[in-house]
Amino acid sequence: MRPVDYIPRIHDNYARLGYKAYNWVVNRETAPWAPLRKPLSQCRLGLAASGGIYAAGQVAFHHKDDTSLREIPTDIDTKELRATHFAYDLSNARTDPNVVFPIDTLRRLVREGFLRGLASRFHTFMGGIYSSRRVTEDLAPRLTARFLEDGVDAVLLVPV
Repeated sequence: MRPVDYIPRIHDNYARLGYKAYNWVVNRETAPWAPLRKPLSQCRLGLAASGGIYAAGQVAFHHKDDTSLREIPTDIDTKELRATHFAYDLSNARTDPNVVFPIDTLRRLVREGFLRGLASRFHTFMGGIYSSRRVTEDLAPRLTARFLEDGVDAVLLVPV
């Protein structure tokens, strides 16, 4: 399987949607390496996904630069999941939300013993946030606080 050439794909997608070129953030510092302290089979996993997934009854995401979060209970029926996003074709996500929010796969990995468990809630937001400052100063700290509150050992980040 070949890797996805992500940056040109996103550039082309934004151009097709009529948006200005996406300005990629260039991090000057290397993030600190934090190896797992125990095997995944002993870890509780959290999930943060930027595909615009929300649960029936919640307010849908509505615009680019939206830094709001949605809590998704990990025991939710997948049929109750919805998707909205301004920057990708939603057809597959609306047919099967697992393509951008792999909740059923993660539950299977728990049943099979690959993971010890899942947080009681997962967190979603809508990608396409142009302000790196808002991500750094607002969204990332809120997500971090929630994962610490949930006592997870590791977090799966699912970008769109």
